[in-house]
Amino acid sequence: MNPPNKITFFSRFEADILSGKKTITLRDESESFYQAGQRVSVSNLEDGRCYGELDILSVEEVAFDELNDTHAKQENMSLEELKILIRQIYPGITSMYMIRFSLA
Repeated sequence: MNPPNKITFFSRFEADILSGKKTITLRDESESFYQAGQRVSVSNLEDGRCYGELDILSVEEVAFDELNDTHAKQENMSLEELKILIRQIYPGITSMYMIRFSLA
């Protein structure tokens, strides 16, 4: 399977991504096919508006129970907020993929 050439985020994360405050995203297996060294376009999920490019730095599997304050800081939220958000998006998930990125 070819890696995807774009990635989407909820629009509420746009400012955090552009400012460099958000440097990872946690996704389920269906969105785990990005590769380190890849450059992708980034857009808002709600309206599809593209607002830049990201360089994918790494993709690592991580267990939900192993999430910690470092992950939360990289997502620019508290650990409690992060876990609540993940449970809303991916109910019942036990393992996900951490995609580390930087603004290109």
